Amino acid sequence: MKHAIKTQEAADLIPDGATLLVGGFMGVGSPHRLIDAIVAKGTRNLTIVANDTAMPGRGIGKLVSAGSVSRVIASHIGLNPETQQKMISGEIDVELVPQGTLVERIRAAGVGLGGILTPTGIGTLVEEGKQKITVDGKDYLLETPIHGDFALLAAYRADYVGNLEYSLTAHNFNPTMALAGKTVIAEPHTIVPVGVISPDSVKTPGILVDHLLERAA
Repeated sequence: MKHAIKTQEAADLIPDGATLLVGGFMGVGSPHRLIDAIVAKGTRNLTIVANDTAMPGRGIGKLVSAGSVSRVIASHIGLNPETQQKMISGEIDVELVPQGTLVERIRAAGVGLGGILTPTGIGTLVEEGKQKITVDGKDYLLETPIHGDFALLAAYRADYVGNLEYSLTAHNFNPTMALAGKTVIAEPHTIVPVGVISPDSVKTPGILVDHLLERAA
């Protein structure tokens, strides 16, 4: 049985300069209480790996607004003008990665691969500085794994041993990021006894989860 920790305890585990894999798509499926606690703690110089940086005042956007972020690796930042402005000013370094390539790079880290081969980006600026490999006469770029010091997940339900069930679009990056974070912190909407979650519904087994947040009041 895992001991559920308070949100502030979880935020205290995350030091300045950490690389965070943060689940979610436009803020849906992101751990909002944990993000709020990180902002309140004043953590700085974070690298955020996520599909996007949500919007000002929502999800990862709160970390951007608070000045907590120094680097972003994401598939797009189009919905967050603050991220765009900070990229232009040089306050945040932004690496844009096609969505499929991004999730595969995270998955590669989680399953111990040395990288992935993709034709995406061939013949564009994306090629610069990357190794090109030819397979059966076709060129591919070698994209390296993306590891995280922490994976911050949002789940619909967890049980007492940390098995996680996700709802709808929260399935997006959360299960993959659970594989690639050295420390996995899950923020479930509710915590239920073992057996309540059907085995078929468990997308992240408890063995991968280091910490569960207490349920919201």
